[in-house]
Amino acid sequence: MKTTRFWSYAAFIAGLIYFVVPLIGMFEFSLRKRRGEYSFDAYTSVLNDPQFQQTFLYSVALSICTILLGVLLIVPTAYWVRLKLPRMRPVIEFITLLPLVIPPIVIVFGYIRLYNTSSWLPFTGTAMGTNVLLTFGYAVLALPYMYRAVDTGLRAIDIATLTEAAQSLGAGWVTIIWRVILPNVLVAVLSGAFLTFAIVIGEYVMSALLDRPAFGPYLVWIGANKAYEPSALAVMTFAITWACMGLIQLITRFSKHTRAMA
Repeated sequence: MKTTRFWSYAAFIAGLIYFVVPLIGMFEFSLRKRRGEYSFDAYTSVLNDPQFQQTFLYSVALSICTILLGVLLIVPTAYWVRLKLPRMRPVIEFITLLPLVIPPIVIVFGYIRLYNTSSWLPFTGTAMGTNVLLTFGYAVLALPYMYRAVDTGLRAIDIATLTEAAQSLGAGWVTIIWRVILPNVLVAVLSGAFLTFAIVIGEYVMSALLDRPAFGPYLVWIGANKAYEPSALAVMTFAITWACMGLIQLITRFSKHTRAMA
């Protein structure tokens, strides 16, 4: 037991050093913009950059739209497949894995060829139409992660019993999904939403080829033209990521406490 505990602690410390030391080095480098002393000039420069504010807010808005689209599409689909069409699960899982096989550049070139200014859809040649196409493209890229998160959450509950109980009380399908199924898989949905947010914030190919002011192309641009600002952006992105994970943990604990009180 002592030997097993020793190797467990050793593996944990080795992993901690492997991940934490580069982060400390990156943070220390981001403070060196002012020669001869540490400062937060790189962070101030990034936060005061109008392009940073524009691209970050744009990507956050698109990530929210993508998450909402993914929830509206995947939660009812995964619920219906698990409840009524269990034989279709392998087919649905295969379809959701296709974005991992098909490169994003293939998808975006298909968008450009099909939905260009000469398309039969009148709005695709506008900025708003391009934003809609980009949102759908992000939803496709996040499909494997969102679907598996929701499917795992549905696997942990007895959806057949919950559905029968809700129907016996006169609830319709929309009410069942919105007020019964979704609250029970909220943690799984939040996990998929976090992964979707990370994908949208860091995605480059689609937004660059569709000429959208997203955060991914801005990261590439600043990495090619600045020295200390890229490290500051990386530290800030890491902090946002951990803040999202902490928020998920808080919501998870709050939901468990609420269920226990109920």
